[in-house]
Amino acid sequence: MLSHGMKQIGSISTHHLLSIVPAILNPWVAAGILLLLAFFAAYTTALSWADLTYVLPATSLGYVLLALIAMFVLHEHVSPSRWLGITLITGGVGFVAGGPEITTHQKPELHGEGAGPTRIDAPAPRVQP
Repeated sequence: MLSHGMKQIGSISTHHLLSIVPAILNPWVAAGILLLLAFFAAYTTALSWADLTYVLPATSLGYVLLALIAMFVLHEHVSPSRWLGITLITGGVGFVAGGPEITTHQKPELHGEGAGPTRIDAPAPRVQP
């Protein structure tokens, strides 16, 4: 989406930063920015559940998807050397995903059996001097 939108806008110079405003207002670029924000939200959520050594390679599968989109939707040429790189990345992802999982999940502590939820909005007790 970003590529399609930026091809509609044309080149942007770093000497004229105001030229970035029409680019951001382009619907394709705006949609691409929103998708990037969604990706970062999903990425940080995944990092809270698993190790970086597991999450980072798993996200690299996006390279395969992006190459296919570039080729079939945007009609861009994807060179054989890029396909080789994508194949190596995919092989690395398979290697890492097939390894042992070292992420452990801690069980939440209970405050006594049958204890209800703890109120965190109650005022703290006053300490007498």
